[in-house]
Amino acid sequence: MSDTVIKVENLSKKYIIGHQQEERYTALRDVIANKVKSLGSFIQNPKFQIQNDSEEFWALKDVSFEIKQGDRVGIIGRNGAGKSTLLKILSRITEPTSGRISIEGRVASLLEVGTGFHPELTGRENIYLNGAILGMSKVEIKRKFDEIVAFAEVERFLDTPVKRYSSGMYVRLAFAVAAHLEPEILIVDEVLAVGDAQFQKKCLGKMEDVGKTGRTVLFVSHQMGMIATLCNHAIVMQSGKVILQGNTKEAISYYTESSILKQNNNFYLSQQARLDKEVCITEVETLDKSGTKKSEFEHTEPITVKVKCAINKWLKGILIGITLKDIQNQKIFTTQRLLDDYKMGANVSEFTAHVQIPANFLTGGQYRFYLALHIPNVQFLDQVDDVCTFSIIDVGSELAMYGDVNNGCVFANCDWRIQPY
Repeated sequence: MSDTVIKVENLSKKYIIGHQQEERYTALRDVIANKVKSLGSFIQNPKFQIQNDSEEFWALKDVSFEIKQGDRVGIIGRNGAGKSTLLKILSRITEPTSGRISIEGRVASLLEVGTGFHPELTGRENIYLNGAILGMSKVEIKRKFDEIVAFAEVERFLDTPVKRYSSGMYVRLAFAVAAHLEPEILIVDEVLAVGDAQFQKKCLGKMEDVGKTGRTVLFVSHQMGMIATLCNHAIVMQSGKVILQGNTKEAISYYTESSILKQNNNFYLSQQARLDKEVCITEVETLDKSGTKKSEFEHTEPITVKVKCAINKWLKGILIGITLKDIQNQKIFTTQRLLDDYKMGANVSEFTAHVQIPANFLTGGQYRFYLALHIPNVQFLDQVDDVCTFSIIDVGSELAMYGDVNNGCVFANCDWRIQPY
C-alpha cells in the first residue's frame, strides 16, 4: 500500500480578469453612445475589432507533486506565487481548471479567519458544526471538546455568537477545532499571523505533534523561521509553478538565494570621481562568504561590507566609519578605523576596505548603511547615507517561534549564571 496521501498531477487554475474603464457610473445614454461609436468605427473600417475587456490569468500552471503520510510540508513563495490558490483547491473550496488531485483521508483547513464558522452560532455550536463537516460523530467531538476549549482559551465566551469574537479569538478556536478533531491532513495558511506570539508557539507545537502521530501538515508562511522549525519538507513556488521540492533547508536556501526573492540591491556606485574632494567613497556592496554580491542573507551567514574609496589628495588623521541602521532608521552599531594605521603611500589613488558582520549576529529584518570619511573635530571629507539595503532572513533561530514579534536587532550572546537559592 502506497504511503502517498496527496498526489497532484498537472494542476492548473485559470481566472478571467475584467478590465473596466474608470467611470463612477455608466448611464443608459453612455451605453447607447458607445454602441453608436463602435458601429461608426466598424462602418469606416470593417477590420476594426472591439477591444476585449478581459484577459486570462493562470494562478497555477501544470503543478505536480506528491506528499507522503506524516510529512510536514512548508509551501514557500512570494505574494502571487499561487500558494493560497493551491491550498483552496486541495481543500475543495475552489475547482481546478485542469489537472487531477488524489487525496487519501479527511482534510481540515484553516485558510482565512472564521473559515467554516457560522457567525450567528456560538463557539460551542460551531465546534459541533465543524466536527460534523469533518465527518466526526457526536461522541468523538464530545471526547475532544474540553481539550479544544482549553487550547483555544475561550471558556468565558463559549456560549457567545462567534460574530462577536475578535479576530484573535476566531483564529484560536478555528485552529483548535481543526487540529484536535483528528483529520488525516491539516492545511494551514498564513492566518496564524493574526494570533499573538504565545499562541503561535502553541500552534507550532501542536502541528509538530500532529505530524509525529503520522498525520500530514501543509503550512504556508512567509516566516522562514517557522517553516524551518516545523517542516521536514518544503515546496518553493513562483508564478503559479513549483520550482523546487525537497528538504526544508535546501528549499529555504534556494528561496533566499535565488532571484525569486531578490530585489535590486541598493549597491552604491558614484557616477563620477568627485575631484573636489580629497578622499571620497566610490562604491559600497554587501558580499557573502564566497565573495558574491547579495542583498539577502540567512541569519547564520557572515556578511562582508566592501567599500571602495578614491584618493585625490592624502591627508593625515582620516577615519573611515560605518554605521548600520534598521528600517526605522535606528542605529544598531558604528565601527571605524584610522587610515593612518595602514600606511597609505603618496602614490595610492584608491583603496578598498572590508568589514565583516559575524554570523548569528543580526535578527531578521531589513538594514542599510551610513558611511563617512572624516578627520575628527576638524573636517568631514565625504559621507553617504541609506545605501546598500539588505535583508536578514531568520531560518530557524531560537526566536523564530515568536513570528513577527520585535525581539530587537541583535542576537546577544550573553554569559548566563543560574544558581539555586
